[in-house]
Amino acid sequence: MPSVPDFRSYSGLALFSHGFRPFFLLGAWYSGAAIAIWLPFFYGKVAIPTAFVPRDWHVHEMLYGYLAAAVAGFLLTAIPNWTGRLPLQGRPLIALVALWIGGRVAVSCSAVIGWGVSAIIDASFLFLLAAAAAREIAAGRNWGNIKVLVPICVLGLANAAFHVEAHIHGAADFSIRIGVAAVITLIMLIGGRIIPSFTRNWLVKRDTGRLPVPFNRFDVGAVIISVIALVFWIVDPVGIPASIALALGGPLQTARLARWAGDRTWRNPLLLILHIGYSFVPVGFLLGTLAALDASFGSAALHAWMAGAAGTMTLAVMTRASLGHTGRELRASQATVLIYCSVLVAALSRICAIVEPSFGPILLPIAAVAWVCAFVGFGLAYLPVLGRAKIN
Repeated sequence: MPSVPDFRSYSGLALFSHGFRPFFLLGAWYSGAAIAIWLPFFYGKVAIPTAFVPRDWHVHEMLYGYLAAAVAGFLLTAIPNWTGRLPLQGRPLIALVALWIGGRVAVSCSAVIGWGVSAIIDASFLFLLAAAAAREIAAGRNWGNIKVLVPICVLGLANAAFHVEAHIHGAADFSIRIGVAAVITLIMLIGGRIIPSFTRNWLVKRDTGRLPVPFNRFDVGAVIISVIALVFWIVDPVGIPASIALALGGPLQTARLARWAGDRTWRNPLLLILHIGYSFVPVGFLLGTLAALDASFGSAALHAWMAGAAGTMTLAVMTRASLGHTGRELRASQATVLIYCSVLVAALSRICAIVEPSFGPILLPIAAVAWVCAFVGFGLAYLPVLGRAKIN
């Protein structure tokens, strides 16, 4: 498929010439800002006029706020390459970004405007994104990628359910697990395609030797079994069926990762971080198994999947896509390496704070500061990349 032009008659701001630009930039800044506010909000030092309890606001804005923006940026970047059609840009893109911003304001002001109004504004974003993506896929007759929309629609439904569950029960629970499962499914599907592909492309240009195994029937089976395990986890995360199913999913995802020759990418941080980020997927399955058998592991699996897999993988994809799609060399700068190190410190600190609660008072602030450094750092380091026209 030939590369798709980023511009035709578009002459507006470069920031709105392609979907990855505003969603990666604003999403990263928002992710850092939300975590910076989260701990003071949790400890009662600041107040937010939201109808959600502090924990739910934090989970919602990471899951359906930041991650929704990262998914939008990726999808709006990938679809033109899949279909050969021009990217969404200009006023339609500005409208979609405005709706995402409106959702963030509505959620944080839901105690004032009402939970129902907030839910409608916020939940509509993912459904509109899925509809726009479906239209482009259908117009380009690229039916093979229509399956990617399934977890996005599930994520949208889980977002709507989050608002309803929090309103009826005072806190969300079931809908959080549905959303996390949808995100991990997306990572298993997309990561299983791009990680071995990018790794192979880099390795074959440099030397002979072991190459990644491309996506095949083993991957299909591993993903299906892992999704079934996630369904058991959604229904009852502490039950014996969930522990058995998650115990199967972990080794299968580990085996997938081992087939991708990640040990040969240590000289390329842009590739290595993809493999490291994906490693949190099987770690999450392992911690989920342990949590089902021992309550002291609590939400360790959730944070391995969210802070570890989702946080690291989205930063890895955002840095790589921002460089590649703006005509820059695919090379990790010192700032990019620091961003990667920061998000890994944040993820590991947050997981360890759950596994060993006695260190929580020390590790939670470390995790928060490292997360802010990673995502605000991305926003600052990549502002010149995302805000300027593509290099020809």
